[in-house]
This record gives sequence, C-alpha cells and structure tokens, in this order.
Amino acid sequence: MATSGVKLYGGRPSPYVNRVVMALEMKSVDYELVEMNPYEKSELLIKINPIHKKIPVLVHGDRPICESLIIVQYIDDAWTNGPSILPTDPYDRATARFWAAFIDDNFFPLLREMREAEEEAKRLVFEKVLEAFALLEEAFITISKGKAFFGGDTVGYLDIALGSFVGYLRLSEMLNANYKILDETKTPLLAEWAERLYSDSLVKDAMLDPQKLLESLTKFQAMPKTDSN
Repeated sequence: MATSGVKLYGGRPSPYVNRVVMALEMKSVDYELVEMNPYEKSELLIKINPIHKKIPVLVHGDRPICESLIIVQYIDDAWTNGPSILPTDPYDRATARFWAAFIDDNFFPLLREMREAEEEAKRLVFEKVLEAFALLEEAFITISKGKAFFGGDTVGYLDIALGSFVGYLRLSEMLNANYKILDETKTPLLAEWAERLYSDSLVKDAMLDPQKLLESLTKFQAMPKTDSN
C-alpha cells in the first residue's frame, strides 16, 4: 500500500502518539507528524476526531483513524511489508489484546494516580503499580516464550503497547529514585526488555527520551489537561 498521504496528528511526548510512531517506524512508512498541543482541543482535532477529541489521529489519504491501539492494528493490516506487529495465531492475538487492554485499563491509570497523589498516598499507589507490573512480568515470561520481546524475536504489539510508557517509567525514577518501577531485582526480565527496546534497530529512534520528556512536561505543566489514547 502506498505510503503517501499519511499524517499523524499528536504531540510527540504522548505515549499514545509514541505507539503509532513505533508502528510506523517498524513498517518503514513515510509520514508527516503534525504537532498538536496535547492539552488543547483545537478545531482541527475536533474535526478529525469529533467523538473523543483526543490524540493521536492517523489520517491515511483523507480517512482518519483514532485510538492508539486501533491505529497500530490498522497500520499492521494496511502495510504488510516489514515484520508483523500482531501475532498471526488467533489465540496469541487475543492474548496480546487482553494484556494491551490491561495496560490501558489498569496499569496506566495507576501510574496517573501515583503521579497526582500526595506523598502519603503515593507510596500506597506505588505498591499497586508494582503489583500490576509484576503481572506484566509474568505475562512476558509466558508470551515471549523465552525470547527477547513480547513479540518473540522482534518487537510486537505488546512491546509497543507497554514500551510507549518506558520513557515515563525512566523519568519517574529520574525524578525520585524511591519510585523505581523498572527494578532489576523485582522484575528483572522487564528491566532487561526495556534496555533492548532502546537498542533495537526497528524502534530505538522512536523511543521517548526521559530528559526530553521532562522538558516537554515542564513546558505544558500549567496548561489544562485533556486525555489522549
């Protein structure tokens, strides 16, 4: 499928936008990133995503596709060149989608709650985050089948779904070493997996840099928040 006329609307620091960037890079798709303030619902955003009014939005030709994981699946279906993102086996596909939903419905809300909590409550939420991450470590053991990534020998759907948050996990540790989630002693396999993502030839250029994230968050911290996914 032709790669012309592909535009990605969203703020680069968004982990949800990052998912789409990772998928596009894996498939070697030429695209234009149209930067949007993630904290502002512009007229253009409302036009291309009138239901949720959130980033990211991928426009292919004149057709918009919304919601990060749906976009990743679309990219996998639309561009068959390069490695497959979703597993080919129906059960493995269903399993990958289950854990991707767990990341969005359970893990990320805990990260957000921990970020917004006062110090006394933050430690309690942090323990819940670690419990959720331990479940993801167990899932990695089963799904990876002893290989480098959730996707096996190459980055796959779950690597993208969770990997888009790794920059933020590193940023959290950088800001406060007491809240280390990528802990080599508690979840050693995921700690090693995260390191491999930052060196993998397919996605290393798409991975979010913690220092740049900090600069972006500082820039927008006074602005009202909207969601993206």
